[in-house]
Amino acid sequence: MPLTADQDAEIAELRSNPQPTLRAVSPGMEARLYTAHPVLDHGFVRVVDYMGDDAAICQAARVSYGRGTKAVSNDEGLIRYLMRHWHSTPFEMCEVKLHVKLPVFVARQWIRHRTANVNEYSARYSILDREFYIPRAQDLAAQSTVNNQGRGEALTGEEAQRVLEYLKGDAARAYDHYEEMIGQEGQQGLARELARMNLPANIYTQWYWKVDLHNLFHFLRLRADAHAQYEIRVYADLICEMVKDWVPFAYKAFEDYRLGGATLSAGALDCIRRMVNGEEVTQETSGMSKGEWREFEGVLKA
Repeated sequence: MPLTADQDAEIAELRSNPQPTLRAVSPGMEARLYTAHPVLDHGFVRVVDYMGDDAAICQAARVSYGRGTKAVSNDEGLIRYLMRHWHSTPFEMCEVKLHVKLPVFVARQWIRHRTANVNEYSARYSILDREFYIPRAQDLAAQSTVNNQGRGEALTGEEAQRVLEYLKGDAARAYDHYEEMIGQEGQQGLARELARMNLPANIYTQWYWKVDLHNLFHFLRLRADAHAQYEIRVYADLICEMVKDWVPFAYKAFEDYRLGGATLSAGALDCIRRMVNGEEVTQETSGMSKGEWREFEGVLKA
């Protein structure tokens, strides 16, 4: 199950005792505070705390305006200007702390985003739960033939069933041996810091992850992308919904200029200008490699 009974009780207590505050609050984020939103088969994301809102971004941007400088009176317009021109520091004024439960192999991808503060569940101190990520049958796929880090065609029938049985059986056996090695309560078994090395990468871990909005947007731009691995993308998609409730103006600008936008090279821009002028441009006449041209076509056809 995603949450233990103790965690459920703690969340219910926190939500039942709201406190008055003088700081700025986001109604959308207040509604999400503490609630665990399920992801995958045993995972979740919940907001533990946050700081700032759309107004905080504008406040930070305007503090640098000197006397006589033309101010932008519309908050949404200012936020879109900041996003459009890659101004980052005003977005750093907002922060969020998330409690995330996720498979270890997803955590190892996630931790590559080094611009956050992280505190992870310690398997040296505590015993990990018998919870493993087992993909749905429709999420099993063969290795892509064009992308060395991606998926290709879905596995079906007996092949998919065989893979699922391997995943379930191997995970169960590894955890049985883990329990045997650490021993029963009162016994002196193998140290937990050693016993954990036998556990598979699909076992679940948990952490608190605190990040500012600028770096969160960078994470989401990469991990909410259609090319990201499914298992981390579903977490990013959920966090996108949370951010939309938290800072709606900033998220809309992010959606328009980052998620829905594209960065083009000088060569790609030149090709577009030639196309607009009526020239037929091919990969051979574009000056791009086959890989670049394929990505360029993907942007134009999206």
